[in-house]
Amino acid sequence: MKKFLPFLMILALLLSLTACGTAQSGSEPESTAQSPEESSAQAAPETPEQDNSWQFDSPENHQMDPEVFEALHQALPGSGIHTMVTVKDGVIIDEYYGDGYDENSLFELYSASKSFTGALIGIAIDEGYIDGVDDRVSDYLPEVLEQEDTRKHDLTLRHLLTQTSGLEWYEWGSGYSNWTEFRSADNWVDYILSRALIHDPGTVFNYSTGNTHLLSAVLQSATGMTQEEYCRTRLFDPMEISEEAYWNTDPQGIADGGNGLVITSRDAARFGQLYLNGGTWNGQQLVPADWVEESTSRQNGGPDDATGAYGYQWWVRTHTAGEYGTYATPYPAASHDTYFAFGHAGQFIYVVPELQMVTVITSSCQSSYTPRAYFTDYVLNAYMGA
Repeated sequence: MKKFLPFLMILALLLSLTACGTAQSGSEPESTAQSPEESSAQAAPETPEQDNSWQFDSPENHQMDPEVFEALHQALPGSGIHTMVTVKDGVIIDEYYGDGYDENSLFELYSASKSFTGALIGIAIDEGYIDGVDDRVSDYLPEVLEQEDTRKHDLTLRHLLTQTSGLEWYEWGSGYSNWTEFRSADNWVDYILSRALIHDPGTVFNYSTGNTHLLSAVLQSATGMTQEEYCRTRLFDPMEISEEAYWNTDPQGIADGGNGLVITSRDAARFGQLYLNGGTWNGQQLVPADWVEESTSRQNGGPDDATGAYGYQWWVRTHTAGEYGTYATPYPAASHDTYFAFGHAGQFIYVVPELQMVTVITSSCQSSYTPRAYFTDYVLNAYMGA
């Protein structure tokens, strides 16, 4: 679909959305919430097998209004959104690429990388490298046992996966953040483990990229491979994800599993489609189906805001079509249970099982509300129902 120049009626939208700027490494706060509604009675078209060549189709063949996507393309230039890719019923029904970007452009997913790391933990459990989520972190990282606070010795993978380690960490919201100290430390793992234990593990949600980095360290210790190698052989090669995709690392060579995956938008959509397929790709079970289910189910309430609940490195939330009120359509404001990967500056992989749909957004927005509004008020609002 062509890109269009914005027109005057889009000014109202742009005024209602927070201005966007340049992407930066760091944390990612804010959001909103609503409640579910019944799914369409009409059967979705049969999902084709996925291979390295995406299939394409028109939105109207998948109960989606093409005029809404046309309006979306008119609104996006100048918004800070770099790319949007929407897949429905296993085929791409819409793509937007801002000036200077195309299907081969690479983007750092920031904290949306966490969902990939979570998938790799599930695979490692399935392959026997890790016994289960209740394994102690110290089973794989013996340096944990050097910590004076012996409560840290009982930290488990479940605590890390659900962001309930209890380790002191400030990354969510404004004000002081551990981010700069963490990223400038000579040894990231040592820095994370040195944080005071301010809550009993498993009791309080506290968002921390440090928790996910410990998962990457565990993964490398358990498998004897770098996360790059393990991810490439277990996920990326079977899905024929571009060899240009890569993981950034810490000074010790441990993957920056909570922040550092660099990948194209289409390949990020493959990962969303993999989860939508219950962990299968082209008939091959890459991620255990029960892990997909458990990871994308509510494990705790998440932060005390409207971002959503939390699973295993996935966010879980109900999104409502048109909930931000920036674009109106004649279709019902249906609500849909959604799980999503979410990264700083507006990187998203939305998965909507009820609609058999995946939407990937990359952006440099300083407020995550901006890309969220384009997803709810345009993409979800394009659904015409049965």
